[in-house]
Amino acid sequence: QVQLVESGGGLVQAGDSLRLSCVTSERTSSNWAMAWFRQAPGKEREFVAAMRWSGATRYADAVKGRFVISKDSAKNTVYLQMNRLAPEDTAVYYCAADGNLILSSLGTANQYDYWGQGTQVTVSS
Repeated sequence: QVQLVESGGGLVQAGDSLRLSCVTSERTSSNWAMAWFRQAPGKEREFVAAMRWSGATRYADAVKGRFVISKDSAKNTVYLQMNRLAPEDTAVYYCAADGNLILSSLGTANQYDYWGQGTQVTVSS
């Protein structure tokens, strides 16, 4: 069973940066994809960013130009570098992964088979 472990959340001030990490216990296919979603209190889980292990990436409009998703293949780890954080970025951030997603499905939460436990990011104004 694939296990995802997130880390790096915390409390920061508006304008600060933070980097989240997600380690996967394994990659089950050459089409492996990993993504970040977030869920704020009272809101639905929303897509943030995704990356196929081949390198293709996708971003939500709300984070384009501020957040960067990247990976370290040797460490089976994907990162989310979050810059110019704002209070509206406050949420629990979840890492997700799947071995068989087409590019157009990268932003759809219910397409992912594996999920981490989440890490809290709080941005104060």
